[in-house]
Order: sequence, then structure tokens, then C-alpha cells
Amino acid sequence: MVSNKKDREGGKNVGGPRGTSVPFLHARSQHGATDLLPPNRWADNKHLPSAYPQKHVISITRSSSASVPRLGPRGREFAVEYPMGSGEDNPGGTGGGVGGIVRGAVLKALVAFGGVLLIRRLRRSTTRWDHARAVADALSGEKFSREQARKDPGNYFNLRMLTCPATEMVDGSGVLYFEQAFWRAPEKPFRQRFYMVKPCPKEMKCDVELSSYAIRDVEEYKNFCDRPKDQRPQPEEVIADIAEHLTTIHLSRCERGKRCLYEGSTPPGGFPNSWSGAAYCTSDLSIHKNGEIHIWDKGFDDDGNQVWGTKAGPYEFKPAPKPNYDDMFSPLNFSAPLSLEKIESSYAIDDQ
Repeated sequence: MVSNKKDREGGKNVGGPRGTSVPFLHARSQHGATDLLPPNRWADNKHLPSAYPQKHVISITRSSSASVPRLGPRGREFAVEYPMGSGEDNPGGTGGGVGGIVRGAVLKALVAFGGVLLIRRLRRSTTRWDHARAVADALSGEKFSREQARKDPGNYFNLRMLTCPATEMVDGSGVLYFEQAFWRAPEKPFRQRFYMVKPCPKEMKCDVELSSYAIRDVEEYKNFCDRPKDQRPQPEEVIADIAEHLTTIHLSRCERGKRCLYEGSTPPGGFPNSWSGAAYCTSDLSIHKNGEIHIWDKGFDDDGNQVWGTKAGPYEFKPAPKPNYDDMFSPLNFSAPLSLEKIESSYAIDDQ
């Protein structure tokens, strides 16, 4: 127990011996009563209870033993003791001693490490190949234009679009097999293609280059995605069966606020195409956040007149819906056979 003479005479608390921080003050009145004063009441004697005049003794206790409250030698003095370095030397702080320093250093290291990981992740998400993989993933799967055909049967059919990975080129470009068929006859696709997906060349202002290619033997690839992998043409066969180049679409990330993720089109003037009296064809493609793929293929003659493809807008393919009992009896599934003339006026069966 340390008692300061100046404290007794002047009633001021000047702290413990030479720089020690003292957590509590013990005041003892002339009648033997005791009280503990918290640190925020050490500033001056006006915070002392009225029962303790300034001339009364203020005892200061600090110990390196365990924190155990006990009575002093006279049975009246109550000493509050804290272990050294426990962080309790400064109750108003966030921790002290060696333990506090170690905890602070560990926390700073964890924050720094987390920041590095976050920066790396953000940088990685913007690489050119990441965009190419994102487009390939979005194109893959089974999608239908069912909803669009229901709303506007005069301009759109209920088509099935099926795409899946076929192989990968030496430079890392992904090759996808793509086919389209009427919903009622998925085993008879009327359109089959290979898609090659890779980053745009660095000199171009786009993110992903999507090119379509003809297939040498389309019969061999019918329902490619529906078959077990051991019953499909193997990767080396796929590469050998990639025929002439048809179109290329350059995709860029959509601006903020749009529903789409990527959008793009063929270059001005399109690509040569001779189907149904066309001289060239164009394609517009957009990939949406909800898994939709919007495709608008059109053929034009030498005078710029559209000779095939929809005129009302792009086909909107949405991911395959879950089976629904009511869908079994939908009029879309029992419609009368469509005439070839109507099909030709609305959609290109073969746009090579």
C-alpha cells in the first residue's frame, strides 16, 4: 500500500510511484468507511463523496499478483489488484502489455493479408480469358424461346437451343457445339454450328470474340450434347471437323445500368451468305444476367432488303424451365404442322 503525503495534505491525486498507472483509488474516511473510486473520478477532489474531506487519506494500491479483492491489514482497506501486463493497467484503453501488442500485430497482419487477396481477386476478374470463359459458360446449356412464342406466335416459334463444350484449341480457345431445333422435334436439329470463343485481339476495343464455323459432317454431330461423352466424336475429331468460317461477333461488357452482361454484333457489312437469295448476313447477340441469350440473325440481298430472319426483333432464349404439369397441355405443344413457307419467312433454316 502506497500513500502519498501530498495527497493527504492537498487532496490531489498525483498518481502512483514514478509513472505507474493506477486503476483505482481507495479512500478511507476518519470513521473507517471505505470506497473505491473509478479512474474517471480521480481528476480532483470535487468528485469525492462528501463523507471524505480533502484531508482524509487516499490510498493507492497496485500489485503484480492475481486480481483478487481482499481486505488490507487493518481489515478496512479494500485493495484492487491486477496482474502485470494483463491489459487492466489502463481500464479505459484497448489492451496493454505484451499481449495487447501481439494482438494488434496479428490483427494488422490479417487485415493486410485480406486486402492483398481482395486486390488479386479483383484483378483476376478482369483478365481477357475470364471474359471468354464467362461467355462460354453463359452460352452453354438448354434454352428455349417458349415464352416469346406464346406472346407473339405470329413472329416467333418455340425453338430449342442447346450448346455444350466440345474441345479446346492449343491456344486455349474454347470450342462449343451448338444446335437449334423445334421444341417438338429436338432430335432433328435444323441448324448446327461450332462456336469458337476467345479473347478479342489486344488492338481491338472489345472483350470476347465469338466465331461460328460450319461442321463437315453434321449428321455425325446431331444431338451431340445429349449423348454420353464416350458416344460423341472425340476432341481430336472435333478439331478436324471444323469447316469454313461463317461469322464473327465481337462482344463487349455492357454499360452500367443495362440488364445484359455482354453484347455485340458482326462488323458492318456482315459476312457472305447465299441462302434464300441473300448476299450477306448479320448477327446481333446479347448475354443477359438472368441467363437469357438474345440472338438476331438476318439475311440481306444486294439491295439491302431483308430476305430471311425475324423482323420484329431478336429471338430470346431462356434457360430450360422446370417441368410443369400444365405445360403438357399447352397449345404450343399441339400446334398444327408449320408450312415451310412460313418458316422461311421467319427464320433461317440454313444460313450458310
